[in-house]
Amino acid sequence: MSIEFWCLYAAMGLALVHLTAGSFSFKAQVGNAYTVGARDEDLRPKGVAARLDRAQRNFLETFAVFAAAVLMLDALGRSGGWLSVSGAVVYVLGRSLFLPLYAMGVPWLRTLSWNFATAGLAMVMTAIVWAP
Repeated sequence: MSIEFWCLYAAMGLALVHLTAGSFSFKAQVGNAYTVGARDEDLRPKGVAARLDRAQRNFLETFAVFAAAVLMLDALGRSGGWLSVSGAVVYVLGRSLFLPLYAMGVPWLRTLSWNFATAGLAMVMTAIVWAP
């Protein structure tokens, strides 16, 4: 399995971490009775639970693009180059830092980690059409 695929696998695990963190923090906030019920009141998360929810939505905005890019690399036989490998690693590292930084409410470093991850995603996408 290519490094890019391993990074995709890691990003899939990170998606589960996002889902679990957001879900458990919201459940802690509103209680078990609400989360297992019909949720007719439409309560919204607050504080850390809200930040984790926003972080999850932000992650999902780029995850589909990353997954598609890695699959295209493989389909086109372009995996393994320095650009795609380093881009995939940078994406996963940046996204991994983003979650705790967002949860802690650290503004500038959070944004830097997002920029880092987005640059990695751009590198992977560039590797689809350009082989240095």
